Amino acid sequence: MKRIIIATVQDRGGVLNRITGMLNRRQFNIESISVGASDVRGISKMTFVVEVSDKQKLEQLTKQLNKQIDVIKVLDVTDKAIVTRELALVKVVATNQTRAEIMTLISAFRADVIDISKDSLTIQVTGKPEKVDALISLLRPYGIKDLTKTGLTAFPRGYQPEQGFSELNSISAHG
Repeated sequence: MKRIIIATVQDRGGVLNRITGMLNRRQFNIESISVGASDVRGISKMTFVVEVSDKQKLEQLTKQLNKQIDVIKVLDVTDKAIVTRELALVKVVATNQTRAEIMTLISAFRADVIDISKDSLTIQVTGKPEKVDALISLLRPYGIKDLTKTGLTAFPRGYQPEQGFSELNSISAHG
């Protein structure tokens, strides 16, 4: 079963390496990982999409993450009300004949052209993974020259007290 895990961590060198190394040693398959700064200085958020076989493995995963010295909080947000986004950059073959057609197609997805060359368009699309994947599928017949995706990033919707924000604020005030 696919799970979305958010780890709030200290923003220090080597943290990502230690966490992914631990997941690798325990044979968890990371489908995607996204890491970035949070709103609290010195604190980062890591969003993992991992494949786990059962609830026991999921419990093992969260316990192992919580044991890491730089990990402040671990949340499995898969079954919660969450906001998710992914970014993709797609370089697609575009001729004089297909350029307008591609532009019309991507507008339905609220995607943007971020680079134009004689024989290609580079498109940026953000949204839920299903939206990103749908646009990529529709662009494939034109010929994709290059593609990169960020991986999923997520957080819970609205106020959900189990998020541990008070812990983060006390860390920023004292650390």
